[in-house]
Amino acid sequence: MWPLRLWDAQEVALFLSLTLYVCHLAGAISIWSPQQSLTRPVQQDVLFSVDISCVGIPTIQWTFMSGRVSRDIGAWQPGGFTNVSEDYMDRVHTYTNGSMGLSDLRIQDAGFYVITATELSGSSKDEGFVLKVEEVLYEDLQYLAVFAVGLVSLAGFLMVSMWLMDKAYCRIKAWRQRRQMPENDVTDLQPL
Repeated sequence: MWPLRLWDAQEVALFLSLTLYVCHLAGAISIWSPQQSLTRPVQQDVLFSVDISCVGIPTIQWTFMSGRVSRDIGAWQPGGFTNVSEDYMDRVHTYTNGSMGLSDLRIQDAGFYVITATELSGSSKDEGFVLKVEEVLYEDLQYLAVFAVGLVSLAGFLMVSMWLMDKAYCRIKAWRQRRQMPENDVTDLQPL
């Protein structure tokens, strides 16, 4: 037979502490995003969509990084304060689920965006996004339009030139025919 032994208070407290700690780890911060690589054209908007789950209300911070620059975009708590940096003040839209919208994209906005969610206990989690900003080549379209207008103008000029040359040719031909005809003032009529 197995000896029947009851747990003492210290063992129960240790078991409960470990259970709570494991439950806390299981409920730690998680950041989910449907898309982590985004491509948008210049002057359009982009939404960095995330869904954050954690125990308590997290502090959300977004940071931008590229080869030359690293700067804070903003930090906020859902339903609480919002602190957006001066560089992004008019272009950033914050959402309570942690998502961030950035409007009027510029070429300089291409880079790596990091969201950091921090709990009151101090634990945090990061998630990254890559944003590619494509430049619409309006200059190429302008050159193409100017080239097309130039071709149409040249074609019109050539058509008018050919028409004028044809008219000149017809007049010269008529003038030559009149010149080759003998001018007789005498009539070949016989009296009756």
